[in-house]
Amino acid sequence: MRTFGIMKINQYLDATYLKTLFQAGISEEENLFNLETLLSEAKEFGYKLVMIRANYIPFAKDFLKKHNANSLIGTVIGFHEGTYSIESKLAEAKNAIELGADELDFVINFEEFKKGNQNLIKNEVFEGTKLCLENSKVVKWIIEVAALSSQEIIEISRLIKEVVLENFGTEAAQKVFVKSSTGFYKTEHNLPNGATFETMKLIVENSKPLQIKAAGGVRDYETAVKMIKIGVDRIGTSTSKEICINAISSKNSNY
Repeated sequence: MRTFGIMKINQYLDATYLKTLFQAGISEEENLFNLETLLSEAKEFGYKLVMIRANYIPFAKDFLKKHNANSLIGTVIGFHEGTYSIESKLAEAKNAIELGADELDFVINFEEFKKGNQNLIKNEVFEGTKLCLENSKVVKWIIEVAALSSQEIIEISRLIKEVVLENFGTEAAQKVFVKSSTGFYKTEHNLPNGATFETMKLIVENSKPLQIKAAGGVRDYETAVKMIKIGVDRIGTSTSKEICINAISSKNSNY
């Protein structure tokens, strides 16, 4: 496995491939080729995790085991709208756990949060976190920053933190993330639909000691490094290979 100086940037990366066949406009055969390419990169560059759709988890785990690769496997729950019922999300999560997922990224019901339905959000965070922790899984809560105001980002970050710490204690903080975005949210006027430095600072300031994941829009090494420096613990990106190659050739020997 290649490492990249002190930071070891590869261990911050959740290499992401989440488009459906319809969204990508490709065949299943082409999709499996793309997935195998990503898994081969995970073996070469030592990504922390590969984030894929749940139905491909067994394929991915078999591939990584066969090639003695150590990357974890993650999947998404309630993706990408987040509006599904708690019961539906829990059923989806249980299936992912049975398939062998190591980490589960739930899209929180941010639309209900915007309407002021905090009890639903608290219950969702409690039940989803409880399920994952009971099964020794990492859970990430995607809040979809592009759909929220700065004040809403602050409030939902604090809400998630409070639910986790009050119900599961500070020892759970290392296994629970607040994550910025799905990367699929449609914005008006081509505004950013994912992580920005401003939104990530708000999440860091209001979610710690929980873990923080920046996703959506982090496409190069320099941006990834800046995100880590402001307190981000993980980066979800579809350009993990480019970031690692950038890191290898960087003149900054500390990274």
